[in-house]
Amino acid sequence: MTRSRSLSVAVAAIALAALAGTAPAQAPGVADPSVWPEAKSQGLVDAKTEAFVSDLMARMSVEEKVGQLIQGDISSIKPDDLRKYPLGSVLAGGDSPPVGQSDRSGPEAWLQTARAFRAVSLEKRAGHTPIPVIFGVDAVHGNNNVVGAVLMPHNIGLGAMRDPELLHRLGEVTARESAVVGFDWAFGPTLAVVRDDRWGRTYEGYSEDPEIVAQYAAPMVTGLQGPPGEWPALHAGHVAASAKHFLGDGGTLNGKDQGDNVDSEADLVRLHAQGYARAIDAGALTIMASFSSWHGVKMHGNKSLLTDVLKGRMGFDGVVVSDWNAHGQVPGCTNVSCPQAFIAGIDMMMAADSWKGLYDNTLAQVKSGQIPMARVDDAVRRILRVKVKAGLFGQRPFEGRFEQVGSADHRALARQAVRESLVLLKNNGGVLPLKASARVLVTGDGADNIAKQAGGWTLSWQGTGNKPADFPGATSIWTGIEAAVKAGGGQAELSPDGSFKTRPDVAVVVFGENPYAEFQGDLTSLEYQPGAKTDLALLKRLKAQGIPVVAVFLSGRPLWTNSEINAADAFVAAWLPGSEGAGVADVLVGDAGGKPRADFRGKLSYSWPKLASQTVLNRGDKVYDPLFAYGYGLTYASKTTLAPLSEVSGIEGAAVATDSFFTAGKLVGPWRIMFKDPGGIVGTGTASPQGILSTALVDAGGVQGGATALTWNGKGEASFAIAGSMLDLSRQANGDMALLIRYRLDTKPTGPVVLNVGRGSVPFHKLFAGASVGEWRTAKIKLSCFRGEAEDLTVVNVPVALTSASKASISVSDLRIAPNQNDSVCP
Repeated sequence: MTRSRSLSVAVAAIALAALAGTAPAQAPGVADPSVWPEAKSQGLVDAKTEAFVSDLMARMSVEEKVGQLIQGDISSIKPDDLRKYPLGSVLAGGDSPPVGQSDRSGPEAWLQTARAFRAVSLEKRAGHTPIPVIFGVDAVHGNNNVVGAVLMPHNIGLGAMRDPELLHRLGEVTARESAVVGFDWAFGPTLAVVRDDRWGRTYEGYSEDPEIVAQYAAPMVTGLQGPPGEWPALHAGHVAASAKHFLGDGGTLNGKDQGDNVDSEADLVRLHAQGYARAIDAGALTIMASFSSWHGVKMHGNKSLLTDVLKGRMGFDGVVVSDWNAHGQVPGCTNVSCPQAFIAGIDMMMAADSWKGLYDNTLAQVKSGQIPMARVDDAVRRILRVKVKAGLFGQRPFEGRFEQVGSADHRALARQAVRESLVLLKNNGGVLPLKASARVLVTGDGADNIAKQAGGWTLSWQGTGNKPADFPGATSIWTGIEAAVKAGGGQAELSPDGSFKTRPDVAVVVFGENPYAEFQGDLTSLEYQPGAKTDLALLKRLKAQGIPVVAVFLSGRPLWTNSEINAADAFVAAWLPGSEGAGVADVLVGDAGGKPRADFRGKLSYSWPKLASQTVLNRGDKVYDPLFAYGYGLTYASKTTLAPLSEVSGIEGAAVATDSFFTAGKLVGPWRIMFKDPGGIVGTGTASPQGILSTALVDAGGVQGGATALTWNGKGEASFAIAGSMLDLSRQANGDMALLIRYRLDTKPTGPVVLNVGRGSVPFHKLFAGASVGEWRTAKIKLSCFRGEAEDLTVVNVPVALTSASKASISVSDLRIAPNQNDSVCP
């Protein structure tokens, strides 16, 4: 039976049982394996491998077996730690640098780190069974942690190109550039089927529809790993893949990252399982469990799905790995203790910064019998099996071949992917393609901004903090257009603000979303730039001067951009194209006479909203009324003229700012300032009730009124607080985010100053030791520092407060949640 027919039969079985009134009375969040598609891991189990693994396991102590089950992040574990804690794996999270190196490092530093961990794991010493550690990394659009590596378009763009063969070749490039620097394991492909575009990980999914995800799963798995017949993978420049996140992460309520999927079991199968069946059949060595829940049951604790369905019905013989400390979200668990997750079917726990406590507790739980030894042995067997098939026990002929990183051939493939991913939504008057002989103005904050066009998961988790020098060999969209126009005899001018020296024949405006990752990208509506609309103003200003305008929109999802589309003659959805911005110019810029050098091929793999309120908008919905439907995309042969669009968004009210509280000395709405002292609490004015704490605007960074000075007179305890809507900051704390505060000491405190997030507090004054009066400083305090018995950060209505009973004066210009890029502390 073919896989598609097997899947159809499974869905039909559920539907027929329901119609007949015989559907089993399953408890919420408990799956019925009989209605799921059958699959079978290819190439993982054979007699020779199993005999090798059995011999190895016979020599291992229980301590070594438990070690294999745990993975630590290299920001919190060092190679020497493996002598006491024999962990089976390490990973480099998005903000984790090579050992002793900068977080913006090239291939050599990464290889040194990989070899250092590997060397300790393979040492021949008493009481130790040499087993190579497996090194994992989030290589989600190329080997994106390494300076100089090729960055592919993010998956949303790859979905638009509808080219499985090219996708396979991109997987091969990612694998090769990973194997060269010592990585063994890429945490991809993402097989999420995204049903609500407010989700902050929308760009990691190929499509809203299982059709494309199913078509893409096997090509990317075999691109990364090579086909099973060519294993061990590393011997041929491949790495282990990890299909993720099992299961239903793209279908959570309201698009909340790490949220709850309440689909019926039939829809869970129909929408979210299809890619996994194909990935398993293609030989996927590992699968990563999802942070999310199904009907309130956390996936990391869902035995019916992890064991009964995935390992049973779907025949998966590889490793189920957890996500970053996600086991700690299972009821009854903490980051350092979670027997429930192992028993449910997790084989390896990604205990990024909690590995030491988890190792100790898991060892005790195994020795006591709380975690059955049979479960431990099954997990260890799976892990060792994957290490054999990946090639960790053999030679690594590609390792150290640094010329492969960012090679011309690799960049050419990524550039092709950029060309094929572009979707033309509007081309009124045939303004595109541009004549290469024309005078072209290129403007917008994304025009010469590789960091912006690459998006999140680029050299850092959030894709922030990157500079042009961090992208050797890459091309911005401006660089590509400049070269194409120059080659055709035209003139190109770059102007970030839209001004120009010579009146252009046409203006190309490149703009869009700034980089983000995971929950930091969650939205409440799909309106682009609600409020200020600075990019719209630029488009309108150029249009008002009679200049034809081409809009190139950079985004990780479809957004409501009706006003921006109206203000442009042509509108191109460029998604997040990665390091090869010249691919955009290949399509936009024709030859000197305006003949296309390459046509538009991209088709929407996500429906484009007509209203900002159309957050759930998917092909096949009972009510389906998009602006541009799934599969839409013009070519140069199209003669479509787009009529003016309605500019009524369909939403009311302002979105709550969840990561910014105070900017340039001003409060960010809808947050409000509260003052507290012995006289009570007030939410108006500029001082606490008894005047113990007073505030005033002061200049900062050349900006008049760019900061607020907080002055305590020392006559009692007083607090300055930012309050308002309830926030859940537990995900940010688990993700190692930080509270950023930019401050200046105007008068050094004579006593403690306490900084609060919710009920959690830290001694802020301890950071003042090296601060000079009058000097502006930026501090980042890990959100996890505020978490404890009194505060778990799940319900926070006072995200920031400063309290003191001593004389002090401190000016503050910024307060916001920011990534910890190895620059955050716990005072």
